[in-house]
Amino acid sequence: MAKVLMYSTAVCPFCVRAEQLLTRKGVTEIEKVRVDLEPARREEMMQKTGRRTVPQIYIGDTHVGGCDDLYELEHQGKLDSLLAA
Repeated sequence: MAKVLMYSTAVCPFCVRAEQLLTRKGVTEIEKVRVDLEPARREEMMQKTGRRTVPQIYIGDTHVGGCDDLYELEHQGKLDSLLAA
């Protein structure tokens, strides 16, 4: 299963929803980067993704985007193959 990295904050309902979907898909380990605790990591996230909002999700080397983007991949039937890579 592909490695999952998620930039998040403590009180982010979209982060929780994204994590719930990934868990339902069988992901047992998500590397979480708390940008509220590590401001330098927020800068890193913004440089890598061009976005300020959380969550920002990577599956393997692929930047998926945020929660809505993750659910859209699932809706299109593309999430399973990305996770399986």
